[in-house]
Amino acid sequence: MSRLRQPRVQAALVAIVGGLLVYTVANVVFPYHTSNHDEAVYLQQAAMLLEGQLFLRPPVDGPFRPWFFVESGRGLYSKYTPPTAAMFAVGKLLGGYRIALGLVATGALAGTYHTVREAFDARTGVVATVLMLASPLFVVEASVFLSYVPAMCWNLAFAALYLHADRTGSRRTATLAGLAVGVAFFTRPYTAVLFATPFIFHALWSLRERGRAVLDRVGLTALFGLVGVAVTLCYNAVMTGHPTVFPYQAFAPLDDLGFGHREIAGYSRTFTPQLSLRVNAEVLWLFATEWVVAGPLGTLAALVGLRTVRRRGFDDRQLALAGLGLSIPLGNLFFWGNLNVLGELADPSDGLISFFGPYYHTDLLVPVVAFGAVGLLATVEWAHETLPRHVSARRAKPAVTALLLVGATVGAGATVAAVAAPVGENYDVTRQYEQAYEPFEGRDLDDTVVFLPRTYGDWLNHPFQTLRNDPDFDGETVYAMQRQQFAVIDSYPDRSYYRYVYRGQWAPFLDRSVEPRLQRVRTTSGEAVTTDITATVPAAAESVTIQITNGTANTSANEYTTATDSSLVSLQLRTDANRSRLTGDSIEDSIGVPTPERGTVTVVAFVDYGADRAVKYRWALPVNGTDSGVRVLTPRTEVCWSERLCGGQAAYVPGAHRDGIALNATVRQG
Repeated sequence: MSRLRQPRVQAALVAIVGGLLVYTVANVVFPYHTSNHDEAVYLQQAAMLLEGQLFLRPPVDGPFRPWFFVESGRGLYSKYTPPTAAMFAVGKLLGGYRIALGLVATGALAGTYHTVREAFDARTGVVATVLMLASPLFVVEASVFLSYVPAMCWNLAFAALYLHADRTGSRRTATLAGLAVGVAFFTRPYTAVLFATPFIFHALWSLRERGRAVLDRVGLTALFGLVGVAVTLCYNAVMTGHPTVFPYQAFAPLDDLGFGHREIAGYSRTFTPQLSLRVNAEVLWLFATEWVVAGPLGTLAALVGLRTVRRRGFDDRQLALAGLGLSIPLGNLFFWGNLNVLGELADPSDGLISFFGPYYHTDLLVPVVAFGAVGLLATVEWAHETLPRHVSARRAKPAVTALLLVGATVGAGATVAAVAAPVGENYDVTRQYEQAYEPFEGRDLDDTVVFLPRTYGDWLNHPFQTLRNDPDFDGETVYAMQRQQFAVIDSYPDRSYYRYVYRGQWAPFLDRSVEPRLQRVRTTSGEAVTTDITATVPAAAESVTIQITNGTANTSANEYTTATDSSLVSLQLRTDANRSRLTGDSIEDSIGVPTPERGTVTVVAFVDYGADRAVKYRWALPVNGTDSGVRVLTPRTEVCWSERLCGGQAAYVPGAHRDGIALNATVRQG
């Protein structure tokens, strides 16, 4: 038991418990990852590093491009630098990627203890470590595959080693501090600069005050820090062709620091100083009231700690730590990403910040928990000193105990509430993901290709993060976008094919689920192929308009309207290299369109209920011309009650439709 009283042991236990907690949250709350799709970027990059690859070289250009990957003549590469992915790859080597999350969290908590111990004392370090673990921003960010806590881990390693070297004069520790800040720069360059700035000022002050006595030590830290900068520039040169062009700039040249027109992936804003001040004020308010330990109570404790240290007198090391409270917020004024995390400024529940907090300010937790620990301990000391002056000696100890219990209860309640809110919101998203991915659960998809919808454009893993390819695109299941499908099939001729489709708007972050389907896709080829189409017609329908298009033809000449006298529509679409003709119920003469050489023939049945009520049935048949005829795939079928969702979010899912609507399509030669 005496060992448990040692601060170092206490801090180690907190760090270990924190790692286990983060590992648990990662598995329970985020089994399908999050609505921040950058997670898949790091995990794809981690898998590449494990295979010794910096570039992806897919078998077909286009349908295999992952989210946030840059196209180049040498292949696809991530817009992010590799240190974070390398840390996650270590977890995979140990048994699973999420193991890395637990280890990184443990490292960050250990770094918190050592940094605060160096600036104050061991007891304060232990309390600060507990406060870090109890902060919602830390718990959430540490539990997901993003770079903010890994970068903070390296920054804390630098801070602890730098302060230790400053105290002891150790050249070895100074060297390690330089290496740590170098890796931090390679991980998140601007974040590392903002974190290191107060310590750079401290180093310059130390040189001014102590001269050559600290020159060697500070020089070693600077030298090895610059090694990290050099490695980063070399990496840039290899990937982008220029040492000062970072991969994220190659991906989106206008996604940069400063003011003016900013743009990424088709989204743009004019970022002005006035807008920046408004945005960052809101971000910092949310940080201080919702995302630090116990919400506003944690912020209050930090302010009490600052006042306490000011009254006692800051030393230069404590000033360096306090300086993070200036360098990080001021530096973020120049970064438009803080606008993006907020979404619509008028809606505090909008944007990624409602799920993940102000993650660009993650390092700001360091001074908050450090001075928060000072504030808590100062408050306890004040209670021990003050209460005996107002109550008898016999009652003083019970009064202090009661006061501490009440304070602990209030603080614990506020802490639990603060952590539970974002964790609960993210778990609600996970429940929607659980339904969306249900067709993949327990299903044998060995030796298959699965075509995925382009929900947010021509990207894989955006949003389908769990459906990732192996770096060599030769895994048991290969995922491709629903484009250039015949080229993909030609690259995997001996596999089975599926199409993942769904009904409803993809918005799990709005607590909306979709109705998914994994549709079997088959190829049929010949001089001509026939697609037999059937669909039920609700009894209340007044008429049905049949239409056929090829994406370019004039549709008005290729449609037929008939009154409904049957509960079933039965059609035959015959496609050859020249023309696609539609025959069937009540169509006196066939209607048709030229067959595209490579495209889609679409049949639409517009079922009119009158009184502005209608439903549209769609069969989209992928067609590819061949030397001997045509080749087609099983058509994609939709039931559209809303034109806005038609063409991607209205998939026909058997048994999921009102009025008992049922659609079918089979393809055969001839």
